[in-house]
Amino acid sequence: MGRVPDPRSTSTPVDNTAEPSLIPDLTTRIPWARWALFIVILAAGVLLVSCLLCVIYCCCRRCQRRRKQPKDKEAVGLGSARGSTTTHLVQPDVDCLEPCSGGPQQWGRLLLSLEYDFGSQEIRVGLRQAENLKAEGTADPYARISVSTQAERRHETKVHRGTLCPTFEETCCFLVPPAELPRATLKVQLLDFKRFSEHELLGELQLSLSTVDPQHVLESWYLLGPPGTTEPEQMGELCFSLRYVPSSGRLTVVVLEARGLNPGLSEPYVKVQLMLNQRKWKKRKTSSKRDTTMPYFNEAFTFLVPFSQLQSVDLVLAVWAHGLHHRAEPIGKVLLGPRASGQPLQHWADMLAHARRPIAQWHHLQSPREVDHALALKPRLPLPRPRS
Repeated sequence: MGRVPDPRSTSTPVDNTAEPSLIPDLTTRIPWARWALFIVILAAGVLLVSCLLCVIYCCCRRCQRRRKQPKDKEAVGLGSARGSTTTHLVQPDVDCLEPCSGGPQQWGRLLLSLEYDFGSQEIRVGLRQAENLKAEGTADPYARISVSTQAERRHETKVHRGTLCPTFEETCCFLVPPAELPRATLKVQLLDFKRFSEHELLGELQLSLSTVDPQHVLESWYLLGPPGTTEPEQMGELCFSLRYVPSSGRLTVVVLEARGLNPGLSEPYVKVQLMLNQRKWKKRKTSSKRDTTMPYFNEAFTFLVPFSQLQSVDLVLAVWAHGLHHRAEPIGKVLLGPRASGQPLQHWADMLAHARRPIAQWHHLQSPREVDHALALKPRLPLPRPRS
C-alpha cells in the first residue's frame, strides 16, 4: 500500500532572495555604537529645523520692512490733500507751521524786530531766528545785515552749525536820520558758510523802512525771497591761518594770500596788529608784492600772548597798498577776537577749540572806518615832555 506522506516531513523551499532593510544594514556595517548614531541623527535634525526657522524669520522681517518703509518716508502735507478731503481735518507737521506747498515760502522765513531810537537816530534790528531754510541736506547758516543808507556798514551774525532752523538772538544798530528813514531799505541775507569756497546764498529779505512805525517796536515773521546774485566785494578777500598754544602762550598768524583786490592799486602788503585793552600793543607786516591783484605771501608771525590776557586781545589784519597819490593807504581790514562778530568770531572760536592746530580761512575785507569804529581805540598815553 502506498504510504501517506507526512506533512511535517515535507520540506518547504525557503526564499532567500528577500532584500534586507536599509537602516539595520547601515547600523550593522558602521562600526559605531547605536546610541552614538542616534545622537548624530538627532543633532542633524535639530540643525536642519533651526536653519528653517532662521529662513522663515528673515523672510518675515523683510516683509515687515517693506510694509513700513513707505509709511515712514512718505510725508503728507496740506498741499497734497485734494478732492473731497478738507484741509482742516489734516494735522499739519510740527516743523512746518506754514502750508508746505510751493511758492515763496520754500525759501523759509525770518523773525525780525525793528525799533527806532530818535535820540541816537538809529534803527535797531533784532534778528531772532529763521525757519525752514532751503538747502541740500544740512547747512551752516549765518546772516548778513545792512541798510542802504550805510553801504560800508554791515553786521554778520555767528555761524550756526548743521541746522536749517538757526536761532540767532543778535541785535545790531544802523545810523539812519529821520529824513532818510522813508527811503532806506533793510537787507538781510542768509548764507551757508564755506571755509575754503564761496559762500552759498540761501535766501534774502529786502524790507523798506518806510513801513516801520517809529513809535512802536515791530516784531513779526517775514518770508525770504529767492537768492539773487551777491554784490561783488570791491575790497577783496584775505586768507590766513591762526594757531594758539596755551602752554607757551604763542599765537601764530600765517598770512597766506589775497584776491579780488582793486587793479588800480600797487605793491600790496599786510599789517598784523595786536590790541590789548583797546590800545595798540604789537605789530608786524609782510613784504610787498608788485604787479598783482592776487598776491601770495605765506609769511608767519608769532606773538607771545599769555592765556590770561587772551580775552583782552584784539587781532587786526589790514591790507595796505599804494593808490593814485603814490601813498600807502589801508584797503580793508579784518577784526578778530572776543569783540568780533560773524565769520571772524567763528574763526577765533575755532582756533581756541582746536589748540595747537592751525585753522585757515578766507575773510572778506571790511571797511577800515567800520573796523576802527568797532575797535573804539583809546588814545595813547601822552609822553612827558622834557622841561626846557
